[in-house]
Amino acid sequence: MAEKTIGVPSVKGMKSAFTDAAVGAGGGFAAGLAQTLLGSGLIGQVVSVVLAGSVVKGARGTALATVAGYMAGLGLFAPGNGAAAASDPGVM
Repeated sequence: MAEKTIGVPSVKGMKSAFTDAAVGAGGGFAAGLAQTLLGSGLIGQVVSVVLAGSVVKGARGTALATVAGYMAGLGLFAPGNGAAAASDPGVM
């Protein structure tokens, strides 16, 4: 029988999700701090991703580094800063 993908929320499941979110926020804080200190260029992005992945241990660190690396790589091809572009009143 296949594992259920959607179910009733449980305290254990909510605790696990909260832990994942907190670890992600901590890794994001570390990456953001490193990028602030090193700049948002290629080297700053790479170092911040590597730092975030090394701070968080285990499978969560691997997932964090993978997603952060993907987002950093994608950001290299974006015209300008996505956050600044999203706040521009001309963008719908």
